[in-house]
Amino acid sequence: MKVLVVGSGGREHAICQSFRRSGKVTQVLCANGNAGIAEIAECVPIKPTDIAGLVEFASRNAIDMTFVGGETSLALGIVDEFEARGLKIIGPSKHASQMESSKSFAKDFMARHNVPTAKYVTAHSPSSAVRSLESGDFGDENSPVVVKADGLAAGKGVVVATNRAEAVAAINEMADLVGADAAEKIVLEECLFGKEVSLLMFANGEDFALMPPTRDHKRIGEGDTGPNTGGMGTITDSSLLTSQELENIVETIVRPTLRGCVAEGFPFRGILFLGIMMTAAGPKLLEYNVRFGDPETQAILVRLETDLVDICEAMVGGTSQEFPEIKWRPGSSACVVLASQGYPSAPKTGDMISGLDSTSHVPNVSVFHAGTSMLVPGEYYTAGGRVLGVTATGENLDEALSVAYEAAGKISFDGMQFRRDIGK
Repeated sequence: MKVLVVGSGGREHAICQSFRRSGKVTQVLCANGNAGIAEIAECVPIKPTDIAGLVEFASRNAIDMTFVGGETSLALGIVDEFEARGLKIIGPSKHASQMESSKSFAKDFMARHNVPTAKYVTAHSPSSAVRSLESGDFGDENSPVVVKADGLAAGKGVVVATNRAEAVAAINEMADLVGADAAEKIVLEECLFGKEVSLLMFANGEDFALMPPTRDHKRIGEGDTGPNTGGMGTITDSSLLTSQELENIVETIVRPTLRGCVAEGFPFRGILFLGIMMTAAGPKLLEYNVRFGDPETQAILVRLETDLVDICEAMVGGTSQEFPEIKWRPGSSACVVLASQGYPSAPKTGDMISGLDSTSHVPNVSVFHAGTSMLVPGEYYTAGGRVLGVTATGENLDEALSVAYEAAGKISFDGMQFRRDIGK
């Protein structure tokens, strides 16, 4: 079969690699890909936001299955357009994608279906958001509060303010930070404390199959300092959730969410990502994402042993199609992101990358390209903020981290930055 992957980052590189391992896939194509993806798939020059172009390409080239990597394509309704033409595609509908594309939609959905989450309020202007803060609903002037842009903001629309003054500043600066459309509404939330963990699943209505629990490291600096990024590294490890905690999450968050989607007329099919805070009062949902995370995908898929095509067939088949028994490589995994100088505010690009070949001699390592280009044959250059995701597996977390950092140490480019405390 011919598979088309939509996207151009490290997540899509990992997805393409998983499809390449399938004995059922004869050709992998990627729109629009990157220099690393081009080594294992045919890159086609169609932007992920060009929905009409992607539909036409898939029809003309008899694509058997399309897998959508990023949230923007989903929010634009790519799944609806493909399905209207009888094209098989993995991902939720435009309506279901509001679970991620609108923070207020998601929070209201959680409230309707009794999904435990932080207390919140949706403001329709910066001034009304400030008034909500001053009302005392989120504590006094020294209380922390979370400020979120309602729309998609590429991981930059959330500010955890340590006090009211910081929250007011975040509210007033949000439009400049993420754009007026994304900040048209602002969601304020109480600040939750506890252990943060991400849980992803394959879903096809009310049925689901969980992936290994993961933890991402969002801030640019070690010790969780500095501004938020799209993600500087992630781990999968059994210690992230006990079996009792996992069961509690399934009963209080997973099942109510999927049943709620069915009840509201948009059964969820595709990848559902839960950002969870394990508080003293139990698990509380921070956010939904409606696709694989980046770099969570890299750390998860290197452990997947079941054919991804079989899982996709179950997702696209709806509730009548049962998931196969999904097998995961035992142990742990880790992904360390190598980023450009100036990331996340003003990443520097165009620098030559050295040492990639030497990583092939490190066992159990995959280097996924996130922002690279090949300006000269055989030479890779930086082309984005997050450049590479150095990913490793191991019998335990310490081993996975040690191998990932060993491989990362063989790579260099001008101004390269990465966190040395992933998984700590």
